[in-house]
Amino acid sequence: MSRNRRDFIKTAGAGMVGAGATMALGGQWAWGAAPEGVPKEPVKIGVMAAQSGVMAVPGVAALTASKIWAEKVNQSGGILGRMVELKVEEETGAKETVEKFKKLTLQEKVDVVVGLMSTGNGQAVGQEAEALKQLWLSWDATTQKGVVEGQPVANYSFRSVDNELEAIAGAIMTAKHFPNIKKVAGINNDYSYGRDCWESYCRVLKMYNPNVSFEESIFLKLGETEFSAAIDALAAKKPDLIMSSFWSGDTTIFLKQAAAKKLFENIKGCFTTGGGVHDTLKKEFTPEGLILGYNSMYFRWTDNWPMLNDFIKIYYERTKTYPVYECDHAWFVLQAYKAAVEKCYSLTKKWPTKEQVIEALRGIQVPSLSGYRGYRKDNKQECCFFMGVTTHKNPYDFVTIDPVQIFPSASIQKPEGYTFDQWMKEWEKQVQELKKT
Repeated sequence: MSRNRRDFIKTAGAGMVGAGATMALGGQWAWGAAPEGVPKEPVKIGVMAAQSGVMAVPGVAALTASKIWAEKVNQSGGILGRMVELKVEEETGAKETVEKFKKLTLQEKVDVVVGLMSTGNGQAVGQEAEALKQLWLSWDATTQKGVVEGQPVANYSFRSVDNELEAIAGAIMTAKHFPNIKKVAGINNDYSYGRDCWESYCRVLKMYNPNVSFEESIFLKLGETEFSAAIDALAAKKPDLIMSSFWSGDTTIFLKQAAAKKLFENIKGCFTTGGGVHDTLKKEFTPEGLILGYNSMYFRWTDNWPMLNDFIKIYYERTKTYPVYECDHAWFVLQAYKAAVEKCYSLTKKWPTKEQVIEALRGIQVPSLSGYRGYRKDNKQECCFFMGVTTHKNPYDFVTIDPVQIFPSASIQKPEGYTFDQWMKEWEKQVQELKKT
């Protein structure tokens, strides 16, 4: 029976793909047995990963996860019998990254591009994806300008969550674990992400702790590694708590230098995304009692998720490290693409067009390393965020968190159709009404 476009859209966007169909990463197609309507050539997937500089730790981790995923999928028969072939380009500056995106699209003729972490690169590549009609599934690389979405109408771009989610979760954790603090100071990176996080953290914490005051945040350029003057300036402010949205190697370096100056002996801390380099946060310089966020994946969030356990084993054997959150972003976008292609094929019995894959991706839910994740109808990711309080009580030489609190993105990200300010005003009104009861 033929299906028209309306039927296809209605069925393809039906949401969660069954765990039984996707948990095993395939397995129903044998080599050389591509079904009717499916080309025999490999599926080309462009991967754009940072491999040097401040983004190297999460970028290399995500690239490693992509390679492991491709190997496992190919061992299971590929996508509908087609072998997966990764075409890797390094994420660098915005101008170069756009040129590499064009190269993958026009010269390599990849079926889809995944990757990118930089907000500036996301804004540039997002526009290019629409112009070239190339499907781009980002890892991070939000397309926000401040807290406002810079690409409100996206078709070919499937974007990460908003910049400020981990800061919102950090503010909730601060109000819960440190309800009596009165003065907060901040140290953040001087670009969209750092400023969005500070603004959001202050606004949400003020909702739940109206007695708190905020010192003006210190903003430093991304990639800064000398924090002595900033640490002295923070200490001089005499805050009860220091908030930071550092997310890469700068977290490690800052904590090392802060330990040398005993900054956190009498001051509490909230590092909303520092868990992005969790196994570099050694016990010798990272104190217990800090709030620490791990973005969308904490490698010990459960012992009962086979996909995670299997991945950690392979990843550790290969790298002698434990995976960070960017691995889960990389894994999820590939899982989602594969599931969308297979969903389309089940309806049409043909390898789908990019436009059909897009329809199937909207509203999809698939198993990833951090549990089920998906895309909203406005092309934004849905996932969980993991946060907790640092502890030394573990078998590693680095800190972990206990207890672990999980925030679904639906509870800390503005809904579809809302601006950040509209959402905040409604939330603030609800909190005020609750205080009256």
